[in-house]
Amino acid sequence: MQRLIDAFINSVRAFRKLAAHEKAFQQELMLLAFALPAGWFISVSWRGYALLIGAVLLMILVEVLNTGIEAACDAISREFHIDIQLAKDCGSLAVLISIVIAGAVWGIAIVERILEAPI
Repeated sequence: MQRLIDAFINSVRAFRKLAAHEKAFQQELMLLAFALPAGWFISVSWRGYALLIGAVLLMILVEVLNTGIEAACDAISREFHIDIQLAKDCGSLAVLISIVIAGAVWGIAIVERILEAPI
C-alpha cells in the first residue's frame, strides 16, 4: 500500500511541476477543461463522450512522456548530440501523432453531430 501512496505523491509532484512550468501541458489542460463540457454536447452517446475525452487525455499522456524524455536528455547533456536530438524529435513526433488522432476523433464527432448520423 505504501508503494501506491508514494507513487501518488510522485504523480502529484510531477503534475504540479508541469502545470506550473510547461506551456504545452498548460495549454492541453485548458483544452481538457474546454473538452469536458463541449464533448457532452458534441457526442451522440456515452461511448462517444468517452472517446472524445480519452483522445484529449491520450494527447496529455503523450505530452507528459515527451516532457520526461526531454528532461532525461537535458540531465545527460545540454550540448548537441545527434542521439539526444533524435530522442527529442521522436518525442515531438509522438505528440504530433497524438494531436492528429485527437483532431480526427473530434472532427468525426462534430461531423456526426452536424449530420445527426454516424459516419
